[in-house]
This record gives sequence, structure tokens and C-alpha cells, in this order.
Amino acid sequence: MNLDRFKHWSLKGDIFGGVTTAIISLPLALAFGVASGAGAEAGLWGAILVGLFAALFGGSSTLISEPTGPMTVIMTAVLTSMMARYPETGMAMAFTVVMMAGAFQVLLGTLKLGKYVTLMPYSVVSGFMSGIGVILILLQISPLMGQAAPPGGVLGTIQALPETVSNLSFKELFLGLLTLGILFYFPKKYRKYIPAQLVALVLVTLLSVIFFDIESIRRIGEIPTGLPSIVFPTFTPEQLTTMVIDALVLGTLGCIDTLLTAVIADSLTREEHNSDKELRGQGIANIISGMFGALPGAGATMGTVVNVQVGARSPLAGIVRALILAAVVLVAGFLTEPIPMAVLAGIALYVGINILDWSFLQRAHKVSKHQTAIMYGVMALTVFVDLIVAVGLGVFISNVIVIERLSREQAKQVKAISDADEDDVPLTDEERDLLDNSDGKVLFFYLSGPMIFSVSKAISRQHTSIGDYRVMILDLSDVPLIDMTVGLALENAIADAREANCTVFLLSPHEQTTEQLKRLHVGDWVADTHMFDSRYDALNAAKRLTEVMP
Repeated sequence: MNLDRFKHWSLKGDIFGGVTTAIISLPLALAFGVASGAGAEAGLWGAILVGLFAALFGGSSTLISEPTGPMTVIMTAVLTSMMARYPETGMAMAFTVVMMAGAFQVLLGTLKLGKYVTLMPYSVVSGFMSGIGVILILLQISPLMGQAAPPGGVLGTIQALPETVSNLSFKELFLGLLTLGILFYFPKKYRKYIPAQLVALVLVTLLSVIFFDIESIRRIGEIPTGLPSIVFPTFTPEQLTTMVIDALVLGTLGCIDTLLTAVIADSLTREEHNSDKELRGQGIANIISGMFGALPGAGATMGTVVNVQVGARSPLAGIVRALILAAVVLVAGFLTEPIPMAVLAGIALYVGINILDWSFLQRAHKVSKHQTAIMYGVMALTVFVDLIVAVGLGVFISNVIVIERLSREQAKQVKAISDADEDDVPLTDEERDLLDNSDGKVLFFYLSGPMIFSVSKAISRQHTSIGDYRVMILDLSDVPLIDMTVGLALENAIADAREANCTVFLLSPHEQTTEQLKRLHVGDWVADTHMFDSRYDALNAAKRLTEVMP
């Protein structure tokens, strides 16, 4: 536990933050628990356990962690798949995946890879987050209409839509739409005092009890008030690979969700979180949550922002929040019994709508056709194929496009001249005179900027006419980085020059670049007497050499 995060604690602000975020978390935890198929109690205990242990062991002072929309979508898919294949042990196997995901997060944090998790193109992040929003919306259609969610996930929901409509329960649809109406139109001036989700939950539940029979509407029912049972890790050899992949997807999504929220918290508090400690804390929290059959969680944007806005300054707020929710479950669980399922479906659907990246969706086509195509492609793959395929392809295609653009720009920094008036190579007047007075027998080969593999073709093109010269000066004065592919291209250029009886002078004054050349053995091709630290010396030596050459 990092006690430094508690040094700016504010008793009033942290307690107020804990109470406020507990009120916000309650309806969301219930909705996500029911939406996942694990039950409302799984959502509540997920909010308690993830929130408590992430606050104790995390790397951010004000982050609120709990089950989130994206994590619930993945957990729903995992749970549905496992229960379909293994009805008796599927539940335990799904929560084993949660423990494995937590262990993966701990590993990432221990290896200090936190800072790399969010190094992902925004078009990819936007695409898969919007895709998750679409999934969450589609999965709530059947519960909103008074039907149990059909098997088969998104495709199953779409295929079962005609049957769902034909068996529509107007009572439950009315309650669900009324919930959405409150969530969308609850006045903004009151939202800072009480969350719209809680208003919708309490008000619509009361109306359902007053105007409809208890038995005529699907409700949560009794939630166990005791401590949750321990789930022992369960897996089968044939499912181990699938479970590991599911855990990687769940863990990675939790990392991204958490660290993006932590960045938002940093911008509000003017502090800086520790990514690696945060991942370890989230991992520990998810391991414990999985052990007790509770939903996995991550940093929650809405809860975190509210927590900071009401005055919280330390993890004490997250601890207070978890204790309040635990008290509700252990003492006042009977109060949740009459809540209609349609109300929770409306809350979950509202979360799905908010997950959609409306800002980027509205302007993506104005920014870049490539990025727009990637964003919509990732979104479609997320909804209809698989999250890991969507993200993998999205990152790969984005990187290929970026590398291609960088290659075009970097190729402009590869220049081969024999006349100082031909190009804008940075030569002094004296150096230009030396090059001009070499009678076109010296090829000045100038490179600048980082030389990565994509530049190798430009290097090859520039030295094709090497046989027309007597001396080639390879100037690496402005090159801070050389990778292996470029090193081999330079080696080929030097080899071609030597075959054409062209003497090679190497200009590499920077120690780092010279060390890279030595590791690549490029310098072995150049005599020590032909190694220079300044352009003037190299050009002067080249001019003298050409004067004695036939």
C-alpha cells in the first residue's frame, strides 16, 4: 500500500466523495450485474471489492474503480460462452478468467509496462469503445421489452428480435422507456446534488409497485445479505487457451479503461498517477473480486469526476464508498428486491449510449478518411467478430499508414549531391566551395533525422550512380538513430562504392551513432583514416584525393 497517496487527505471532502460515489455506483452495479448474467449481487460485490482494493493498492489518489460498461460487455460474453459449454462449472470458469485477468494486470504493472498500454491510435480506441457501446445497447433490447436475454450474444439478440417484439411486455417497456426519459431529461441543475440514475431507480420502482402487481413484472428478487462464497479456480485443459485469451482481452481492456480515467483524474487534480502501481492495484482488486464471484472492474470516469468535484483528495473516498455499499448489501439488501429488470436495462442502455464516442463520430469524416475507415472498421469488428481481432487489426493498419507517411517525409532527408547548388544540404560557404571545386568527382551523401527501416529504399535509390564518382562522403552528423535495416542499406552502399573503386569517407561525430554503426559492423568497411568528425575535414580530404586520382 502506498501511503503517500493519503497525505493530501481531506476528511470532509473524502467522506462526501465516498457517500456521493456510493449513491452513483448502486444503480450502475445492480444494472451491470443483471446485464452480465451473473446477478445483481455480483455487480454489487464487484463495486465493493474492486473499489476497496483498488483504492488501497492503486497508484491514483482519487480514482474510483467499479464494474464498468466495457468490462461488463466482455464479462457477459465470457460468462455466456462458459455457461453454454459447461453448465455446471461455467460460472466458476468465468470468474477464474477474472482472476487470470487480474494476474495479467499485476504482471503488466510489475514489468513497468503501464505507460505503454495507452499508446494506441485514438481512432482504434474510439472504434472499440463505440463498438462496446453498441453491444451494450443491443444486449438490453430484450430485457427492455420484458424478455430474458436470448443466447448467442449480439447475433443471437438480432436473430431473436422478431420473437422478442411479438412477446413484448408493454408494462416493462413502459417502465424501461420511463427510466430512459428520466435519465435523458433530468434537469442538469439537480444532477450535481443527486444522480439521475438513482432518481430513475427509486421513482420508477415506486411507480411499478403502486400501479402494477409485483408478480406481473420481472424484478430483481431477493439478494443474499451474507458474505459471498469463495470461487475456487476452475478450468479444463481443452479450455485453458480460450480462458487465457479471454483473460488477456478482459485484463487489457481494464488497463486501458483505468489508465484513461486516471489521466482524466490527473487533469482535474493537477497530480500525476503512477501507472504501474495503478495496474498492480487493479489487478489485485480483480483477483479478489473473481475469488468471490463478483464482476471485474476498472477506473470509472463518471464516479472519478464526481469524486474529485465534491472535494475528495485521497483514496479514503474510495474506501468510504466501498464500506457504504457493503453496509447496503449486508443490512439493507431487501430494499433492492422490488426493482424491475426493465429499469436496470434502461440504466445499462443509457450507459451504452454514453460510451459511444459521439464527438469523434460526428467529425471523424472531416479529420481523415483513413482514420474514419479504421474507426468504423474496428467498431464493426468489435460488435460482430471479436475485440482482440478488432484492436489488433486496427493498430496494425494504423501503424502501417503512419509508417508509410513517415517514410515519405523521412525519404526527403536522404540526399546525394555532387554540386553544392543542387540541394539544401546544410553546408557552410567554405564547405560548398570545396564540393564545387571537386569537379563532380565527390558524391556528398547526406542523411538527417532518425533512420528507420522504411528509409532503406530511399538510401538504395540515391547511390545507384555511385560508379560515376571517385569519393563518397557518407554524412551521418544529424542522425540520432539507426536501426538494423538502415545499417544494412548503408553497408550495401559502401560495398557498392568499393566495387566501383569509389573511396568512402564516413562522417559520424556523435558517439551514439558511431556505437550503433559498430554494433552493426558497418564501420568495419571504412578505414580508420577515412573516418571524420567534421564536414570541412571530410570535404577537404576528398578534394585532395580527387586531385591525385586519374
